[in-house]
Parts: sequence; structure tokens; C-alpha cells
Amino acid sequence: MSDKDIRWKQRFQNFEKAFFRLKEALQIEDLNELERNGVIQRFEFTLELCWKTLKDFLEAEGFQFKPTPKETIRQAFNSELITDADVLIDALDIRNDLSHDYSGEKFESSEDQIRERIYPAIEKVYVFFATKVNNNQ
Repeated sequence: MSDKDIRWKQRFQNFEKAFFRLKEALQIEDLNELERNGVIQRFEFTLELCWKTLKDFLEAEGFQFKPTPKETIRQAFNSELITDADVLIDALDIRNDLSHDYSGEKFESSEDQIRERIYPAIEKVYVFFATKVNNNQ
């Protein structure tokens, strides 16, 4: 097993933990301000680990590309690893907007997208990697 193969599997372990923490946070319906901040933080962590796991996997598979978040997602889509590239790219834009939202207004407008579009897209990436890990053991 190569170092790059080990790297994506290690990254996946962290992605998996973050994914389940986000899933847990999204089970709360009416969020108070503290819970909303927690969802934002978990969303940011999970999305970051999602694209970085994709990057590490693509590099382990020998793909060469500019390893930015959006380019990684595009390469994963072009390589047929994911189907929801547009949703994940939108998620990156939302993450960037939320990082600079000090009033909380942007979260309220983004919450439905996170719950209804983005979380399911991230879940598909999670399932892809969970299947890969389970088939290789």
C-alpha cells in the first residue's frame, strides 16, 4: 500500500467522524444561536474534509490537477467519482459566505440548502469512500 493510498484512508477516518457529527447536528430542527453556530462549524469541517479526501484519493489514483477545492470537485466529477459537483461547488461558496457572516442572516437563508441539497451530496461522497474502505479490507 502506497503512502498516498494510506493518506486518503487516514483522511477518510476524519471525514467520517465529521460527517456523523454533522448528521447529528442536522437532526435538530429549531436551532438556537449556539446550535446554529455548531451546525455551521460542523458543516465547514465536514465539507473541508470531504474535498480533501477526494483530493487525496484522486492523487493516489494518479490524477494530476490543481488541488484547489473547486478543481478537486471538478476532477472527481470528470472521473465519475461523484455526481453532484454543482451542489458541492455551491456548498464551497456557501461555506465561504458563512465564514464572513457575523450577523447570522446568511445561515438562515442557507440552512435549507445545507439540509436538503448539500448534506445528501456529502452523504454520497461518504458512502463512496465507506464502500471503498470496506471492500479493501
